[in-house]
Amino acid sequence: MASGTQHVTEQLDQVIVRFAGDSGDGMQLTGDRFTTSSALLGNDMSTFPDFPAEIRAPAGTLNGVSAFQVHISDHDILTPGDSPNVLVAMNPAALRANIDLMAKGTILLVNSDAFDERNLTKAGYGTNPLTDGSLSPYTVYEVPMTSITQEVCKEAGVKPRDAERSKNFFALGLVSWLYTRPIEPTINWITERFAAKPQVVEANTRAFRAGYDFGETAELFESNYEIRPATFEKGEYVQVTGNQALAWGLIAASRLAGLPIFLGSYPITPASDILHELSRRKEFGIRTFQAEDEIAGIGAALGASFGGAIGVTTTSGPGLDLKSEAIGLAINLELPLVIVDVQRGGPSTGLPTKTEQADLLHAMYGRHGEAPLPILAPKTPSDCFAAAIEATRLAVKYRTPVIVLSDGYLANGAEPWRLPDLDTFEPIDPGFASEPNHVDDEGNPAFWPYVRDPETLARPWAPPGLPGLEHRIGGLEKADGSGNVSYEGVNHERMVHLRRDKIAGIASDIPLAEVNDETGDAQLLLVSWGSTYAAVAAGVKRVRARGMKAAHVHLRHLNPLPSNLGEVLGRYAQILVPEINLGQLSRILRAEYLVDAQTMSKMQGVPFRVGEIEAAITAMLGGKS
Repeated sequence: MASGTQHVTEQLDQVIVRFAGDSGDGMQLTGDRFTTSSALLGNDMSTFPDFPAEIRAPAGTLNGVSAFQVHISDHDILTPGDSPNVLVAMNPAALRANIDLMAKGTILLVNSDAFDERNLTKAGYGTNPLTDGSLSPYTVYEVPMTSITQEVCKEAGVKPRDAERSKNFFALGLVSWLYTRPIEPTINWITERFAAKPQVVEANTRAFRAGYDFGETAELFESNYEIRPATFEKGEYVQVTGNQALAWGLIAASRLAGLPIFLGSYPITPASDILHELSRRKEFGIRTFQAEDEIAGIGAALGASFGGAIGVTTTSGPGLDLKSEAIGLAINLELPLVIVDVQRGGPSTGLPTKTEQADLLHAMYGRHGEAPLPILAPKTPSDCFAAAIEATRLAVKYRTPVIVLSDGYLANGAEPWRLPDLDTFEPIDPGFASEPNHVDDEGNPAFWPYVRDPETLARPWAPPGLPGLEHRIGGLEKADGSGNVSYEGVNHERMVHLRRDKIAGIASDIPLAEVNDETGDAQLLLVSWGSTYAAVAAGVKRVRARGMKAAHVHLRHLNPLPSNLGEVLGRYAQILVPEINLGQLSRILRAEYLVDAQTMSKMQGVPFRVGEIEAAITAMLGGKS
């Protein structure tokens, strides 16, 4: 670019930016601040934080790379995008770990200071990719981010090693200039976040401004870009992650039911943020208990339910294993309990920071005996709010534990969310027992804890301390009605059928399956559940734009399934079920409805790309419009 030439600002309708560096380079914070600035501008957005699986992998290695991808646009979007338009690589390992995501011609912003022999070796490079020509298909901008950051922080009295920690703010400033993000929100945030450390405020602010000014003055870029605000429905919006939304949904459910929430939980990735968020909300009467282990967490939550609160426990796959016996107890006691499973890669410790959908069969069948319970799954980060309310409603109304299957992608991803009007949600009536419901052999009023509501088959909920409603509970089989311990085979079979019929009856209390079939004559139906919703919906939209016909049905309730689902599936010659597992919902649909549900499986710790869904649809339809 010639000296003195003015930058040209080009209009874009969307951009996908991926920040990548060591786990200590602050990439999650950098991506989050860029996302927040974009939200304040009014862009639609979707994010994908990609954490390293190792907590403290050696610096500069591929296993230690942390990334944050954000998709911003001037129109409605569903996913964080398939292929980034820009990769910000803070070191060679970040470049190597992410280069396969980049299409030819896309932008690589690299911290050239980090490309020394030592870092290149740790990343597995034999030669320097900045000089060997291997990056010629891309638009590469080499920026000495570390050294510039150290230089601008000298005047603040910051030592070079300490100043280096601020280089992520230099990268944020540069990308903020490149995409015309406002600087004031970030500077204000730095001032507030590090108020107790004035020198850190000074260093981060200087680095951020230096990055912004570098873009403006370095004459390295021919243009910068602008993405105009999206058009949203009127209302108040916040940026929310799935874990935040789920925690807020539990608080809202507490208000709708007029009951306190008690969370008994043991910290586990990626569910811990729900515990953190609820622990900060004591003003809403929330009580949180960080238990010594998973079993203690659910035991305390179940005890709280017996006491008349909404018992909640949160976990991930390994914790769900440990909670299985107590879940069986809750089914036998027939008490409300909400179990949140934020799924991650398994089995065992597996991939602690990576997403997966492989706990569905565990949720369905992972207990001894006949032990059915309702299962539902949110479809987007913001939908976790409504899913938490629905789970609480079912748990309270039907006196049953309910499993919510979120996952790492939803838990950590963020999107704009219009705050709902709580008056639009129906109250949740706990319907506590208030008087005896039986007359004993001597004609005296008595309370039987297993007398059932004729409509829901739910037993009465009678917290301790209510005069005349004293009763005993435990894990042994109960006699129908009286709740006395019973070893009679006929009674046991009756109780098994009652518990099954109670859960099956919920099908009449949930919405019917709604099919998105524009023309009404599609031959192929895609079935999504949980977080596959976004990629599937976007993939169907893409193939329709090419004249191909495909229908889509999304399932929130997985047990029981919607009452019309069998009829829906029967209308289509081909059924495709994309899942981040080996085909667990496909197996259920094939067994339940005897349909040829085909599995599209992905088990890489990351969500489906829209292009993958599009390609699968095209292959099944033979490319026919």
